Amino acid sequence: MNIKLLILAAVVVLFGTSLSVNAETKCTVPEYRQFDFWLGKWQVTNSKNTNVSQSNITSINDGCGILEEYTTATGYQGKSLNIYDATTQQWHQTWIDNSGTLLQLDGKFEQGKMTLSGLTYNADGKEVLNKIIWTPNTDGTVRQQWMVSNDKGKTWQQVFDGMYRKAPTK
Repeated sequence: MNIKLLILAAVVVLFGTSLSVNAETKCTVPEYRQFDFWLGKWQVTNSKNTNVSQSNITSINDGCGILEEYTTATGYQGKSLNIYDATTQQWHQTWIDNSGTLLQLDGKFEQGKMTLSGLTYNADGKEVLNKIIWTPNTDGTVRQQWMVSNDKGKTWQQVFDGMYRKAPTK
């Protein structure tokens, strides 16, 4: 074996070893548990209609991330990936749904609530500021409020006010 291949093999082994060590220990800091109140199988109701939606929130990748799988009786569905980013010290969510919506949010867990926000654009190409707040309640429910602002946060319109209640076990 020539020297270049030997060096390459050593680098791959060392790099691979450091990745596995980091993966085992990286997500153990308390910040990675800040969104765990949202984990579970939920029935979601919205004050604007009587439909009951389903949401399955699971811990993934050895506790480093959270996967949301949301469905409604009318066929709407969406998924989000959520992670605490230690480099920015913020939570990040990427949401996609079957209507083609992409929502990318960042924020923090403060004062007992998870608040994430991010920009999207309306059909006219104008900025829309999105803010979603998850509040864990003492009765075990979680309230999710989604608001949008077309004036950089001066005024807000609520587009979703959902209450997450644990789904009955079968």
